[in-house]
Amino acid sequence: MATAVSRRLRIKHVTKVSYAQPAASSHNEVRMTPLTLPGQTTLDARVTVSPSTPTWSYWDYWGTQVTGFDLIDPHADLTITASSLVETSPPGPPPPAPTWAEVAESVAGSRLLEFAGATARTTVPAALVDKAREAAAGLDPHETAVAVAALVADRVGYLPGATGVNTSAAEAWEQGAGVCQDIAHLTIALLRGLGLPTRYVSGYLHPEREAELHRPVAGQSHAWIEYWAGDWCGYDPTNRTRADESHVVVGRGRDYDDVTPHKGIYRGVPGGPPEVTVEFTRVA
Repeated sequence: MATAVSRRLRIKHVTKVSYAQPAASSHNEVRMTPLTLPGQTTLDARVTVSPSTPTWSYWDYWGTQVTGFDLIDPHADLTITASSLVETSPPGPPPPAPTWAEVAESVAGSRLLEFAGATARTTVPAALVDKAREAAAGLDPHETAVAVAALVADRVGYLPGATGVNTSAAEAWEQGAGVCQDIAHLTIALLRGLGLPTRYVSGYLHPEREAELHRPVAGQSHAWIEYWAGDWCGYDPTNRTRADESHVVVGRGRDYDDVTPHKGIYRGVPGGPPEVTVEFTRVA
């Protein structure tokens, strides 16, 4: 088994929106800039737009860097290119597991409460929470996160295109298929139902663990979770593994709505879905 080492990744995320008829104007927000965190350093990042227009940046309430821009002239399409160079390191060991009483005490009256309650996307039937409680009976918070993630992954197979961005956690469970967003939402819903604060993470996952240097590979954006057990701990329920140096964090929030990569409004007739490509190149 190869030893985990730090890696330097170049990421190019291109989103192209085509309108059925030229849009008269549009107002946009982009969340595609990786964060600088312990174990992750963003060395370079930029967002460019075509048609060319001035952009501005700010940090939102959840700590995600947002790039905003307006297009006030008619445009037939819109291309957003987010390029970044990020250095990541293997994560250290998780902290010793707190007791459930210690978790509850830490949550009370703190900002952890924001990640302890259900949202529209993370609401599931009580019977499903009971199923998770059975799977996690007698386990500490770290073990519970792994067991609940396995429960979800056993039920919901990863199937690109099986769901849309508006699919709820409960719908994905009933359907038995979904994408990383759905698997993350379901795991979050169940862990919160068991009393463990959990947040949604939006970012990137390099698709090849033993990536060859300087060879571009196609990938996609990714979603996973962080649960609080004395500290925030990353776990990827889709791949049943701890978040590691292959994961690049862009933003965290209560669910997908807090960290949507691109959202905005435009004046014009409805168009088709955007075309999105993500390319990774390991440079060190």
